[in-house]
Amino acid sequence: MSAVREGLPEGRYGRSADERADRKLKVVGALMGALLLGVVGWIGWDYLAGQSVSAEVIKFQVVSDTEVKVHLEVRKESSVTGVCTLSSQDKEHGEVGRADFTFAQAEARVDEVVSLKTTSRATMIELVGCQPAAR
Repeated sequence: MSAVREGLPEGRYGRSADERADRKLKVVGALMGALLLGVVGWIGWDYLAGQSVSAEVIKFQVVSDTEVKVHLEVRKESSVTGVCTLSSQDKEHGEVGRADFTFAQAEARVDEVVSLKTTSRATMIELVGCQPAAR
């Protein structure tokens, strides 16, 4: 019996074209991955750095068909006046109230209960967003 050889002997004729192509693909892939990671990091940093006012709805209580009390915790720089927008919805998900609330206290963390007027009975409260007050 004779042995059948497939391919060239290793190392005899230098690197094959496939090995060179694989190396190029690895280098290009690593560069693209690093670039993508840098872009995602930059976008994330820009987003977080721009958030000088943030808030969280702690709880809410429907007082009547025309009013909801909302407990907000607002975090901001103490020198910044923040404005937060709240929206309320009824059971059919229609908006029944929306208002802006201003927080001018010289504190970095403000706990406050605000009253949101509604046109009909609310079942849900949504914090639309917060931003620094326009000067």
